[in-house]
Amino acid sequence: MDHIRGTATGTAPVPLSVLDLVTVGSGHTATEALRTSVDIAKLAERRGYHRHWVAEHHSMPGVASSSPAVILAHLAAHTERIRLGSGGVMLPNHAPLVIAEQFGTLEALAPGRIDLGLGRAPGTDGATAAALRRTDRLNEGADDFPQQLAELTRFLDDDFPDGHPYARIHAVPGPVQGSAARPPVWLLGSSGFSARLAGMLGLPFAFAHHFSARNTIPALDLYRDSFRPSQLLDAPYALIGVSALAGDDAREARRQVMTGALSMLRLRSGRPGLIPTPEEAEAYAFTSMEREFVDSWLANVIHGTPDEVRTGLDDLQKRTGADELMITANGHGGRTRLRSYELIADAYGLPVL
Repeated sequence: MDHIRGTATGTAPVPLSVLDLVTVGSGHTATEALRTSVDIAKLAERRGYHRHWVAEHHSMPGVASSSPAVILAHLAAHTERIRLGSGGVMLPNHAPLVIAEQFGTLEALAPGRIDLGLGRAPGTDGATAAALRRTDRLNEGADDFPQQLAELTRFLDDDFPDGHPYARIHAVPGPVQGSAARPPVWLLGSSGFSARLAGMLGLPFAFAHHFSARNTIPALDLYRDSFRPSQLLDAPYALIGVSALAGDDAREARRQVMTGALSMLRLRSGRPGLIPTPEEAEAYAFTSMEREFVDSWLANVIHGTPDEVRTGLDDLQKRTGADELMITANGHGGRTRLRSYELIADAYGLPVL
């Protein structure tokens, strides 16, 4: 279970990890964003962060992570130790066999370092989901997710029973080629559905606190109450995604998180775009309703000086009992995000490896 349970280093109460949304800021390109992702993975490995995950999103100009498996292969080629994974791959968008082969390939490229985090949302709007899934799969939803998950697990383990239509199909790379290991499966969620399912199956669970904070504690309680020991885990293991950004001073940190807040406002109002600059966010004339949304959003974004961010992260961990904190740093440019992860590592005294 060492490949699931991390070890806290420095003075951090639990392991710290990175959720990289591969954001594209105004005036920048996807190429620059992907290069920044490599830089963040290298920094995270050097400073003792436990994992670096990327998340599947589609048709969002401000995000360049539509193909997690491709990005993870690139990150694996530029790192040596840090765990890499999906946070997550949206299972309903893909045939289970495709995911099994993609992540079997990643496991073969970086043995013992790959996590397969799965979500049941489309990671996009309805029209884009239709373009991804085509018409014959559009009706697949929450009720189908457990069956899709079971099929994917069978492909990963290469253990369909005799007589099953897929019994003679092998996901490669995989066990049929002598592979003794496969990526551990995580379930991701922002409500109770995946929390309960992860608990019942004895899987590790990652909760999206960064955009569903009001549901965090109820979902984690449900996960722990539903948990049944499995071959993978003998006790619950819950990770939460946290939006946090540290700056050299509190004012600059506030300027940067406002760019993410404005970006989210535009996304929620059907106007997605590149991550705006701090100057654009400062000049934006918020309506009273928009200001209310932004204030509510920022209430769950931990930001400020490194010490302030550390205090906020520690308080959140105590309130939730999370076994791991996965930090997503949302600002306009790559240097801002890199600096934030460095400052947080310094605040916790994480070693330079």
